[in-house]
Amino acid sequence: MQIIDTLTDADFRTPKVEIPACLSEKPVAAAIGFFDGVHLGHRHLLAQVRHEAALRGLSAAAVTFSQHPRSTLCTDYRPRLITSLPEKLSRLEAESLDLCLVLNFTPFVASLSARGFMEVLRRRLNVRCLVIGYDHRFGCGRSETFSDYVAFGRELGIDVVQATELPAEGVSVSSSAVRRALESGDVKQASRFLGYNYSLETLVVPGRKIGRTIGFPTANLQLCDPDRLIPAGGVYAVRVRWANVCYEAMLNIGCRPTIGKALAQTLEAHLFDFSGDLYGSRLTLEFVERLRDERAFVSLESLREQLACDAACAKSILQL
Repeated sequence: MQIIDTLTDADFRTPKVEIPACLSEKPVAAAIGFFDGVHLGHRHLLAQVRHEAALRGLSAAAVTFSQHPRSTLCTDYRPRLITSLPEKLSRLEAESLDLCLVLNFTPFVASLSARGFMEVLRRRLNVRCLVIGYDHRFGCGRSETFSDYVAFGRELGIDVVQATELPAEGVSVSSSAVRRALESGDVKQASRFLGYNYSLETLVVPGRKIGRTIGFPTANLQLCDPDRLIPAGGVYAVRVRWANVCYEAMLNIGCRPTIGKALAQTLEAHLFDFSGDLYGSRLTLEFVERLRDERAFVSLESLREQLACDAACAKSILQL
């Protein structure tokens, strides 16, 4: 998949007839979206892009953005992302697309009308077919309807096709639905929407080293991308990838109420059957199932006994 991220505001303002040299001259079928998570709904849409491209002899493409559009429209907005940009591009590449255009969602881009944006797609990217998500709106104000997009397309030489909704049992698969599942700790439901287990990239940082005194040493973790969404507090069965090796583990997300409540949320992973120094290492956490809420215990011994039960439960889940 060719990734193109060279367009600037000047490309949108200045009429240009020629397609940039970095692009194939082959015309394109494309879909527009932030594609956070590249979940099953997104993949259903992109399958339709590939289908329309094949029917017309076009290249299949996704048009996305390097940052969440709301972070430009609302300067105090902090996104809670399902995927980082590199992970999103990797997952888009797995969808057998030919091209991916990554736009910087600047205030000027945000001010473009739907027609103005479509004109750029036609002129600069050679888009000849635009597949619109069944409930998707774009352009400043997002006031236009699908019929408007079709009319703009006729003027610009773009076939506009409305995508079908992913068949689901009473639930609309969306990035918002994935976030709600994660925020409630239902990582299994999030995985069903995503089509894969939710994961986080983390860095091992120094901790208080109390876990090792009760037989459960933990790696204290910090997010590599602070805008990523952390699931609800509690104890989870997870898989941890480090140095191309996968370890079974359990993870606590919370404030450690038994050993002195932390001021900020902490992430602590206990890797089963592992010994060694992980400080400074990058670990990928893959969430499999939530075991229980975090809670305070009357003593460290009570905590140790519960952790032994958690470990047995996590191992049983992870070894299925």
